[in-house]
Amino acid sequence: MAPAADREGYWGSPTSTLEWCEENYAVSFYIAEFWNTVSNLIFILPPIYGAIQTYKDGLEKRYLAAYLCLTAVGLGSWCFHMTLKYEMQLLDELPMIYSCCVFVYCLYECFKYKNTVNYPLLFLLITYSFVVSIVYLNLKEPVFHQVMYGMLVSIIVLRSVYIVLWVYPWLRGLGYTSLTVFLMGFFLWNVDNIFCDKLRALREKMPPVVGAVTQFHAWWHILTGLGSYLHILLSLYTRTLFLKHRPKVKFVFGIWPVLLVEPPKKL
Repeated sequence: MAPAADREGYWGSPTSTLEWCEENYAVSFYIAEFWNTVSNLIFILPPIYGAIQTYKDGLEKRYLAAYLCLTAVGLGSWCFHMTLKYEMQLLDELPMIYSCCVFVYCLYECFKYKNTVNYPLLFLLITYSFVVSIVYLNLKEPVFHQVMYGMLVSIIVLRSVYIVLWVYPWLRGLGYTSLTVFLMGFFLWNVDNIFCDKLRALREKMPPVVGAVTQFHAWWHILTGLGSYLHILLSLYTRTLFLKHRPKVKFVFGIWPVLLVEPPKKL
């Protein structure tokens, strides 16, 4: 572990339009932001398991897409924080838009008959993704991306609140946990941005392992990764209840929640 200061590393000088508060190449010569990189595992491994389970249960392919989109976000973010290159930044930020569009489609189609396609909504979300991508590629303004992403998240939150308040109130625990965890991550993301200088100064006085706990952008990954995963569980739970399946949330090793879905009982 090196002292808390930026260093030169394998990928050279950053070309991304954003840099975060973690000190560059402080841990590894090959990874620009070590903690911001490895924290993306929560976006990668659990959704892969969820995708496998969804496939085994024979559930609708849009939920398979939701899990895989979350994995794509994690892989893109891994590449971005590992290299701090602009091309890798796009690999992180654009899939965030696309995955949220998939989440919106899944959530707003929870109460439709099986094997139906909402073409107007599908067209609207594809158009939104395309326009945001084109504008962002030309504008290269991170705030634009953040606002477009925030709009999608707001739509997801409003629909989720409607479901847990008026449709399936017994899902409030899952819905509110997902929202609370995500908001905690958003809070730490802002702390990391606003108080970066103070955090860096604090890390210089702390042992490296203890200082790693103050990498709040990494905590943003962990908390939003968990919140997004729980949102997919909520959406899938809602959908399978509507289809008269028998969903159950179980915990792997007593810690990690997974959704097991049994088919409807035969009369």
